[in-house]
Amino acid sequence: MDRLASMEALVRVVETGSFSAAARQLRVGQPAISKAIVQLERRLGVRLLVRSTRRLTLTEAGHGFYERAKRALEETLEAELAATGAGRGLSGRLRFGAAVTFARLHVIPRLPIFIAEHPALAVEAVLDDRSVDLIEEGIDVALRMGELADSAATARHIGRTRRIVLGSEAYFARTSAPTTPGDLADHSAVIYAQAGGGTTWTFQKSGVTATVRLKDSLRITAAEGVREAVFAGMGLCVTTEWMFQPEIEQGRVRQVLADWSLPDLDLWAVFPSGRQATAKARAFAQFVATSLQNTTFAPERTAGAMSN
Repeated sequence: MDRLASMEALVRVVETGSFSAAARQLRVGQPAISKAIVQLERRLGVRLLVRSTRRLTLTEAGHGFYERAKRALEETLEAELAATGAGRGLSGRLRFGAAVTFARLHVIPRLPIFIAEHPALAVEAVLDDRSVDLIEEGIDVALRMGELADSAATARHIGRTRRIVLGSEAYFARTSAPTTPGDLADHSAVIYAQAGGGTTWTFQKSGVTATVRLKDSLRITAAEGVREAVFAGMGLCVTTEWMFQPEIEQGRVRQVLADWSLPDLDLWAVFPSGRQATAKARAFAQFVATSLQNTTFAPERTAGAMSN
């Protein structure tokens, strides 16, 4: 095998978990795969895989080489697709990351449309309310909200949602609704303890600014927990329309202080640093952006420019 074929053999072995499965995918004999890996390790002068009777494990050098080899293969495929004019026929594997609740409400239900448009593409979703390392997790594109922690990351602004204050009817059955931002200090609050949440908020109305610190009654690190606490009547919440869109439409929760505004929350498609975004990652980001523009609570102010 040549160098590119040897790299592909390693990538397939890692992704399938065995030499035999990689051989079946590449339609060659298993000895050819074993020989390719041995020659690759010999040429590089390092061990890439640790083999045991039960599993294959990448060494530290192997992990770094695998990520770069995968990137090189993707870029080679990109070049071939561009040269043949077959850019619309996406294939391979797309691994995207997103917050759990946002993906559950606004991405996963629309995935059948995206997959139907690209039937040769396998999709993996890595769902976590925290920001995970894209390189370490092998993520092609992540959907992240708020200010980006990594200023060097390549990102595309794909959406924006309004922040609001809301509570359940169960909560309002026990207490009166606030009429000014200052009233919030006397109310129980459910705090989302991740990026885009917090306890201190600045409201605006007709040129008047009011900064309020919410009572830290309950702090939760996952949006699913925040939602359930609000439904249970445990307090008011400063949140986004996206997080509670179905329940707002159903009347299960009620917005308060609607005549006051809070800073909007931006959604970004973030691509791994140090590499060019693949066609499949760009296509997925555009698909999400287009889908969100058609939602009930999509503000008119949206952007699509790339920024670093």
